[in-house]
Amino acid sequence: MLNNQDFALLRAKSLGGSDVGAVLGLSKYRSAVDVWMEKTGRSILSADSLPLRFGSFAESFVASEYALATGLTLAHHESALIHPEHSYMHGHVDRFICTSPTLFNDEGHLLADRILECKTANPFTAHEWGDVGTDQVPLSYLVQCAWYLAITGLERADLAVLFGNADFRIYEIHRDLELEAMILDKATTFWERHVLANVAPPAQRESDYKNLFPRSEVKAVEAPKETCELIKKLKSINEQIDSYEQEVSTIKQSIMAQMQEAEVLTHQGQVLATWKAPKPSTRLDTKKLSSEHPELMEAYQVQVANSRRLVIKELSCKP
Repeated sequence: MLNNQDFALLRAKSLGGSDVGAVLGLSKYRSAVDVWMEKTGRSILSADSLPLRFGSFAESFVASEYALATGLTLAHHESALIHPEHSYMHGHVDRFICTSPTLFNDEGHLLADRILECKTANPFTAHEWGDVGTDQVPLSYLVQCAWYLAITGLERADLAVLFGNADFRIYEIHRDLELEAMILDKATTFWERHVLANVAPPAQRESDYKNLFPRSEVKAVEAPKETCELIKKLKSINEQIDSYEQEVSTIKQSIMAQMQEAEVLTHQGQVLATWKAPKPSTRLDTKKLSSEHPELMEAYQVQVANSRRLVIKELSCKP
């Protein structure tokens, strides 16, 4: 059985299905730089966390719903699988659909009919998915399934997704050798030219630059004229944002003036807005703790490194 520590170690030394979307620039949540930092030991992967525990719980629930909806027999293989030719490729498949009594034969060959990938999604993202039974799923999930099909050699993956708690769907993804070749080519390039060579991939988002250059040195670099024009454009956009934020605040004040003590604003039976106080929360009174127990404050204080902050100055670029 692959425990969390073993899985974290495997993830650090190879690319998994959840990595490939980020490597290809298709993930909303991670970038190629994030993956590179994990694989080169610059950021530490958690072996146990709330998201990991919830993911395991949700995976089991979605799998049980799939079995209930289809009547198919599922097999759970705890260990990750490694590509027979590319050792940097691993896959931790959620479930296998298998009619055989065993998942592997005596020679170690996989006997499953297809794989099952389990997902949960926000109902507000349902528009990003196509018709049930098709392969019209978010691209990061499509390439994840293609990755697993490449590793296992199977021809089909079913992707089961639960939106909220009431919308359950099943999508079908068939092996596409052309897509597979493209993914493997880009993944191999990433692994060899960036991970093994210890060279960062190009930054794709603002957070990448913050991760790649977390600390500054007391020095200046000379900007070309084009950068001055970019800074002017940035300042102009920020001024527009400030103007819109002021307008938003004015509109909100008008609505609040109409609602006053009321929690709900309606029009012809339709709810237009709500204005409610959140549930009470608790927080640590650090001021009182510092006053009454300064020794505890000092004992449990830790220094937190702040990220660099980009500040745009007033400028007058010379022609």
